[in-house]
Amino acid sequence: MNILEKIVAHKRKEVAEKKALYPVALLEKSIYFKTPTVSLTKYLQRPDKSGIIAEFKRKSPSKGDINPYAEVEKVSIGYMQAGASALSILTDEHFFGGHNKDLIVARKFNFCPILRKDFTIDEYQIIEARSIGADCILLIAECLEKDQLKQLAKTAKNLGLEVLLEIHSADQLDKLNEFVDIVGVNNRNLTDFTVNIGASLELSTQIPTGVLKISESGLDDPNAVVKLRRAGFQGFLIGEHFMNSADPAAACGEFIHRVQHITQILDKAIA
Repeated sequence: MNILEKIVAHKRKEVAEKKALYPVALLEKSIYFKTPTVSLTKYLQRPDKSGIIAEFKRKSPSKGDINPYAEVEKVSIGYMQAGASALSILTDEHFFGGHNKDLIVARKFNFCPILRKDFTIDEYQIIEARSIGADCILLIAECLEKDQLKQLAKTAKNLGLEVLLEIHSADQLDKLNEFVDIVGVNNRNLTDFTVNIGASLELSTQIPTGVLKISESGLDDPNAVVKLRRAGFQGFLIGEHFMNSADPAAACGEFIHRVQHITQILDKAIA
């Protein structure tokens, strides 16, 4: 059993336990359940924003502890002040050290799109995402059958949430459907956690025109982000590179500044 299979198996048990403890009727009473969401697709296309989706992540299965004592309030506010377009909050507890309360806190202190980063395999989790203040959910093609993914995406859209479909190979584009807003290319292979940024460049021309596309994982070089932007990517999900720093928000700000600087140099050279 590979890492992804272990995560999904554990997630099934976790969801079953949550259903018993927190029924859907209880989740629907949350103050966030009926409030308007903030569009990630719109923020990624704003010319005054960086396209960076800054992620809050305490640990990972491949790296262990990254920044276990980071405070989500401080980091999330700092990310947005640094110029990030949106936030990604890990809510998986067992493998990534996250909590639903992390997203709730981020929602309380930030008016911006928030992606709930988790392994969604059940409609219950989508209702849960809405109840904690998420604006967008992640559906991982490698975890879901085509029909199951479509039904989950439809449920999300019916609740006012946007949908990010994560792929790692061209054949997974077969799972793209009309309820998906964004396609994300994960540069990390979820079966063995190796990283290859070339995955995004290889798939950039195969993602249908009109679908917003983002690159995820392994983005620690501003030059790579500039290259990906010129290949048509509008968003860049970065977490580990920032969270490895003692001051993730400062690392985010410096990264965005370097991306802008490189872009200006290239623009002048082309002109």
